[in-house]
Amino acid sequence: MPNKILDAHIENAQILISPIEIKAKLPLTVSTGNHVLQYRKEIQDILDGKDKRKFIVVGPCSIHDVDAGYEYAKRLKTLSEKVKDKFLLIMRVYFEKPRTTVGWKGLINDPDMDDSFHIEKGLHLGRQFLIGIAELQLPAATEALDPIVPQYIGDLISWTAIGARTTESQTHREMASGLSMPVGFKNSTDGSIEVALNALQSASKPHHFLGINARGLVSVFKTTGNAYGHIILRGGNGQPNFYPDHVKAVEERLQKADLAVRMVIDCSHGNSNKDYRKQGYVFENVMQQMVDGNTSIVGLMLESNIYEGGQSIPIPSQLDQLKYGVSVTDKCIGWEETEEMILAAYEKLP
Repeated sequence: MPNKILDAHIENAQILISPIEIKAKLPLTVSTGNHVLQYRKEIQDILDGKDKRKFIVVGPCSIHDVDAGYEYAKRLKTLSEKVKDKFLLIMRVYFEKPRTTVGWKGLINDPDMDDSFHIEKGLHLGRQFLIGIAELQLPAATEALDPIVPQYIGDLISWTAIGARTTESQTHREMASGLSMPVGFKNSTDGSIEVALNALQSASKPHHFLGINARGLVSVFKTTGNAYGHIILRGGNGQPNFYPDHVKAVEERLQKADLAVRMVIDCSHGNSNKDYRKQGYVFENVMQQMVDGNTSIVGLMLESNIYEGGQSIPIPSQLDQLKYGVSVTDKCIGWEETEEMILAAYEKLP
């Protein structure tokens, strides 16, 4: 019988497998772990200006079909070898989706896409998929949404984003201060960068906060602060913020706040006015800024899938009608356009 004082709106609670148990079932090998450490070091060196390459976080808006996701990863790995002296390609592997109201919350939360919410299954699928990406020797990026999930998959992630809706969250700033990889904070959905600047300052400092440890026990964590935070410009409120005057204004704000002058441009979301077909224009504009000598832009983000566009999630009895390699969340550009854009940028960038 529910506790009327504590559980007035709780229907049930299920004990979840601990991080240490899932890692024992799906272990990270020493060699694969060394690859992840190397990718993180390469991203850090790009952020520090020691490595003159740029990084591109590219891939599906969300992973809903691991087979299609793995096919995309193999294509990206082949492309990455062609451009590796100028670009570090990082696969976008997003398992959690923030919802403005309601909707599918991602592979970890609802892996069967039928509101059954088999989260333990989702954690297994997600970790297994990331191991496959790491074994391809391809770095992976994700958005940290639930503060517990990094305990299950964080050892396989090379770069993390904090989304526009959560950049202001103290919980996410504290979490970022303890994450082991570089973290990008997006500007808020209204286009303001103030919240992201505050987040960068906060995440760079030590914190104490509550969380779970590898055994699933509630613990108090003390962090050192994350020195590799950076801002992600994603536009907002119907306005872009990737043009040279926007970039210059952000550079000045970073300098004034005594923060490292480095940023990533998200070619989707507000910068493309939520029109996936405009990502190419944003990408080319930013690349031209780099060609013209800009050094503060260290990376870009692209939403890309095997096939362009998007599709709605059908009712559970019709899930077999989903089109292969097509996004079920934000619409994406297709692989052919993605490859053409990156190869063209490779030829253009000195």
